[in-house]
Amino acid sequence: MKAQQMTEKIQPPVAKIIPTQFEKFGDVRVDDYFWLNDRENPEVIDYLNKENEYYQEMTAHTKDFQKDLYEEMKARIKEDDESVPYLYNGYYYITRFEKGKDYSIYSRKKESLSAKEEIMFDCNELAKGHKYFKLSGLSISVDNQYATFALDLVGRRIYTLHVKNLFTGEILADKIENVTGSSTWANDNKTIFYTKQDEKTLRSDSVLKHKLGEESSKDELVYFEKDDTFDVGVGKEKSKKYILISSSSTMTTEFRTLLADNPDGKFKVFQKRKRGLEYSISFYKDSFYVLTNKDKATNFKLMKTPEGATSKESWQDLIPHREDVLLEDIDIFKDFLVVSERSNGLNKIRIMPWNGKDEYYLPFESETYTAYTTTNVDFDTDILRYGYQSMATPASVIDFNMKTKEKEIKKEQQVVGGKFDKNNYTEERVWATATDGTQVPISMVYRKGIQKDGKNPLLLYAYGSYGHSMDAYFSSTRLSLLDRGFIYAIAHIRGGEDLGRKWYEDGKLLKKKNTFTDFIDCSKHVIAQKYTSPEHLYAEGGSAGGLLMGVIVNTAPQLYNGVIAQVPFVDVMTTMLDDTIPLTTGEYDEWGNPNVKKYYDYMRSYSPYDNVKEQNYPNMYVSTGLHDSQVQYWEPAKWVAKLRKTKKDTNVLYLDTNMDAGHGGASGRFEALKELSKEFSFLLDLEKINK
Repeated sequence: MKAQQMTEKIQPPVAKIIPTQFEKFGDVRVDDYFWLNDRENPEVIDYLNKENEYYQEMTAHTKDFQKDLYEEMKARIKEDDESVPYLYNGYYYITRFEKGKDYSIYSRKKESLSAKEEIMFDCNELAKGHKYFKLSGLSISVDNQYATFALDLVGRRIYTLHVKNLFTGEILADKIENVTGSSTWANDNKTIFYTKQDEKTLRSDSVLKHKLGEESSKDELVYFEKDDTFDVGVGKEKSKKYILISSSSTMTTEFRTLLADNPDGKFKVFQKRKRGLEYSISFYKDSFYVLTNKDKATNFKLMKTPEGATSKESWQDLIPHREDVLLEDIDIFKDFLVVSERSNGLNKIRIMPWNGKDEYYLPFESETYTAYTTTNVDFDTDILRYGYQSMATPASVIDFNMKTKEKEIKKEQQVVGGKFDKNNYTEERVWATATDGTQVPISMVYRKGIQKDGKNPLLLYAYGSYGHSMDAYFSSTRLSLLDRGFIYAIAHIRGGEDLGRKWYEDGKLLKKKNTFTDFIDCSKHVIAQKYTSPEHLYAEGGSAGGLLMGVIVNTAPQLYNGVIAQVPFVDVMTTMLDDTIPLTTGEYDEWGNPNVKKYYDYMRSYSPYDNVKEQNYPNMYVSTGLHDSQVQYWEPAKWVAKLRKTKKDTNVLYLDTNMDAGHGGASGRFEALKELSKEFSFLLDLEKINK
């Protein structure tokens, strides 16, 4: 094999071994590479740079191909693109891109789309001189004069909040550092509520109040969240009557409310937190609408309560709990309640007139689609804006008249170049049988005419954590794989909420291994059905999905020719035992608290870094960002170092660290394509060697 021959010529870097011993419950773990946990250490940076150099040398023969892939993917993107305008408080808001530019331009037009464009922010100008740039948290004052916006220039999700006078173009002296980026205006047009985070753990833990024109050092602390397993947020609900503070952990929520007309008043607890009780609130007329799991409503139900009586004793059922339907969200309009549901793994949008007459569902035909309500900020309208896409159908934004049932496609994502035709592709949903007999859905797409002879390359993707459903979606960049014979598949494994809340509950804590065995069983299914074979099967996952990749290469390496692990969470034990690391304590309800022995033992049994063994591993491409705030760079760095020392094969193993970015990778829309071209060239190069 070409890759194996190259491995013999170019030697990978060898990380030095400095054993560090950890002991818990009588179990001793020796971490030879704990020293990599110090980004200020020049030796650490030197090691990461050497790994990058090794990756560059080993893939030098694919450099031209990577450029070709990049240009090919870029050529499908409409460079001078813009969002569908939406009307909010007298202005139409538009986000657009200009040809050849990496970043978005935020603009608005007063009262009419034919009015003069007002450019609020040109991120291409703001990003000049920065290797990483992100603008977030854009919030407009009620009188339309001011905008708060937040900038992250590192990629660690630590923002600086600024205020701009949209009438004059002036950036005000108001500047608040080390914030989450989220903020909201009170109705007086001078009071801003925003959230700050712990500087070390990056947990969003406090809400502060800023008065326009005053020093940020004088900002008043409105709320501090003492429980380090909870995060806080602040914002307005759709009616704009109330400002809400949310406190949330994995399985418990609590809200506080304040009239937006009374910014100096005191926030009032809506319903005191109770472990296991989750709820979210919306306001309409004189009542709050509560989406909740109260009364063991695993899949959630909708309840209603008077404005002046918000404790759970006053809540009354409006849409009862259903065993087979997950209630995901609601959108409230003057004459309609719109309910987003999920059943049998598919999105449903339910239209319910407040007068109780003739409710109905929007019709969808495919089995590999996703549908979702989008920007619906206008309350007094009959128009519902929703999005639709499938694995072969580009994303559309649709305005639907809930009274007349007429729909207008406002925009369909353009795949430029004139070569794309969705009729050239087949979409399919198949079901794999898991080890315990559970049926697990797999969505897939491929070019028509493919033979089920076991010779097709297949990329199987999954996430499977935090109740995050991985819906079937369209990707123009994916066409570069499909048009070269790849099948692309998404495994809707447990740990997500794809088939309801129980699907999530059965893939967390002491049932977490279902996530891993589901993916392996899906892999075995596509092999058994001759979509592919172990010589042509590839797996991909990022973050918690990277944990999944770490487990499957330890437990079933023989099933895969190659694996892509993006910013992988692989050092479960060290991270979850260190409560100074960002996000750790808030994760206990997801993974378990390793300070409790039963959780320690269970996590220890699957933690990828702790279970690397002397065996053959697939070809692997591992990526990370030096400034990642969610999965620290040292997790994949340590993992790769240990794999290099332990594995018995000559398959390629790459660690590619973006020295300028964080968890989300590169910030520009075209820079991100360069990262994708690395992944695609990794897969396609392996297939080339195979042939």
